[in-house]
Order: sequence, then structure tokens, then C-alpha cells
Amino acid sequence: MIDPLHPHDHWMKRALDQAVAAFNSDEVPVGAVVVCDNQIIAAAHNQREMLNDPTAHAEMIAITQAADALGSWRLLECTLYVTLEPCPMCAGAIVQARIPWVVYGASDPKAGACDSLFHITGDIRMNHQAAVLGGVMKEDCRAILQEFFQKQRAQGKK
Repeated sequence: MIDPLHPHDHWMKRALDQAVAAFNSDEVPVGAVVVCDNQIIAAAHNQREMLNDPTAHAEMIAITQAADALGSWRLLECTLYVTLEPCPMCAGAIVQARIPWVVYGASDPKAGACDSLFHITGDIRMNHQAAVLGGVMKEDCRAILQEFFQKQRAQGKK
């Protein structure tokens, strides 16, 4: 049951489940889900290491899954939940997919393209804009990233 006072928390927890799957696969723990008509139609996590693909971000994979599920590249009635603020590549894909709502957890001061560094999803010069809500369950989203990178440093990995 979704808590009507905190519906975003429910979906962000599902995105965090995906981030845990990434963590367990030794991938940077970012997870994403796409919700349409109050159900998850796509769920993904980072897979750059596994696929040797620099574009295999959680958002990119989830957007592709959602388009396949709907049979359309236009995700006009969807909300993307992602544990980390989307980067420029992912923000561009959000605009291209016409996703109207993006909800993210932790801000990304080094690559964030919704609020932190760039405002791609809200740029009125683009042919589409998405409403963005950041900071949903940000402590949980930040904690899994910090744990992952501490583990990486302890193992001497970059």
C-alpha cells in the first residue's frame, strides 16, 4: 500500500532496491524505476562495468525498458524515480523521451544536470521540459553511494 502522504518514498524505495542490486554487482549503486498508471513499468540499475558500455546508466536502461513496455518512445504519462540526480546524458534522454516528471534522491554536484550543474530538464530552449523534485530519501540514496566508494577505496580501486 502506498502511503498517500509520501507516495514518492514508496517508489524511491523501489529505485533503492535497484541501487542495492548494482552495489551487489560491483556497479556504482544507482537505481531507477519508471512509474506509469501507479505501477512500475521499468526497473534498472547501472550496468556500465558488466556491459562495458559507458551509456548503461540506470536511467538509460529504464527509459528503454519503459518505451518497450508502452510500445512508444514518448513516455508522456510516466515518472522517473532515480536515486542520483541524472547526468547530462540521462537528462537529455529524459527530454527526448518526453518524460514529464523526474524525482531523484541524492544531488550530484559533479555531474547533476537537473539542478546541481545544469538545468537540462527545465531548459525552456528545449522542445520539452520535465518537472523535477530532488532530495527524496536523499540520506538513504547518498549513504549507499558513500558506502560503495569507501569500499572501492579500501580495495584500492579507482
